[in-house]
Amino acid sequence: MAISLENMSRKELLELRDQVEIALKSAEKRERKEALKAAEKAAAEFGFSLSELSTDGTKSAKGPKSSAKYKNPENPEQTWSGRGRKPQWVHDALKAGADISDLEI
Repeated sequence: MAISLENMSRKELLELRDQVEIALKSAEKRERKEALKAAEKAAAEFGFSLSELSTDGTKSAKGPKSSAKYKNPENPEQTWSGRGRKPQWVHDALKAGADISDLEI
């Protein structure tokens, strides 16, 4: 099926583009379903479900959580590991004149 784009009007080309976009979305949905079925079948051959294979048995891909290094003297439940962005209570304590070593656990 050869389409001569040269002879089509702008309106016809826009209409064709819209039809192609719809067809592409439909094809993607269909291929995703086929891929999912194939993956489920492959996992089942080894005695697993896809949800069992989505994790490798570890609790977190990020690694262990860092232990707390600082605590809020006003609320000991609020802690900070010293990594990442400083919590607001650390900023407030430093602004009030506390030294970071005063907040260490």
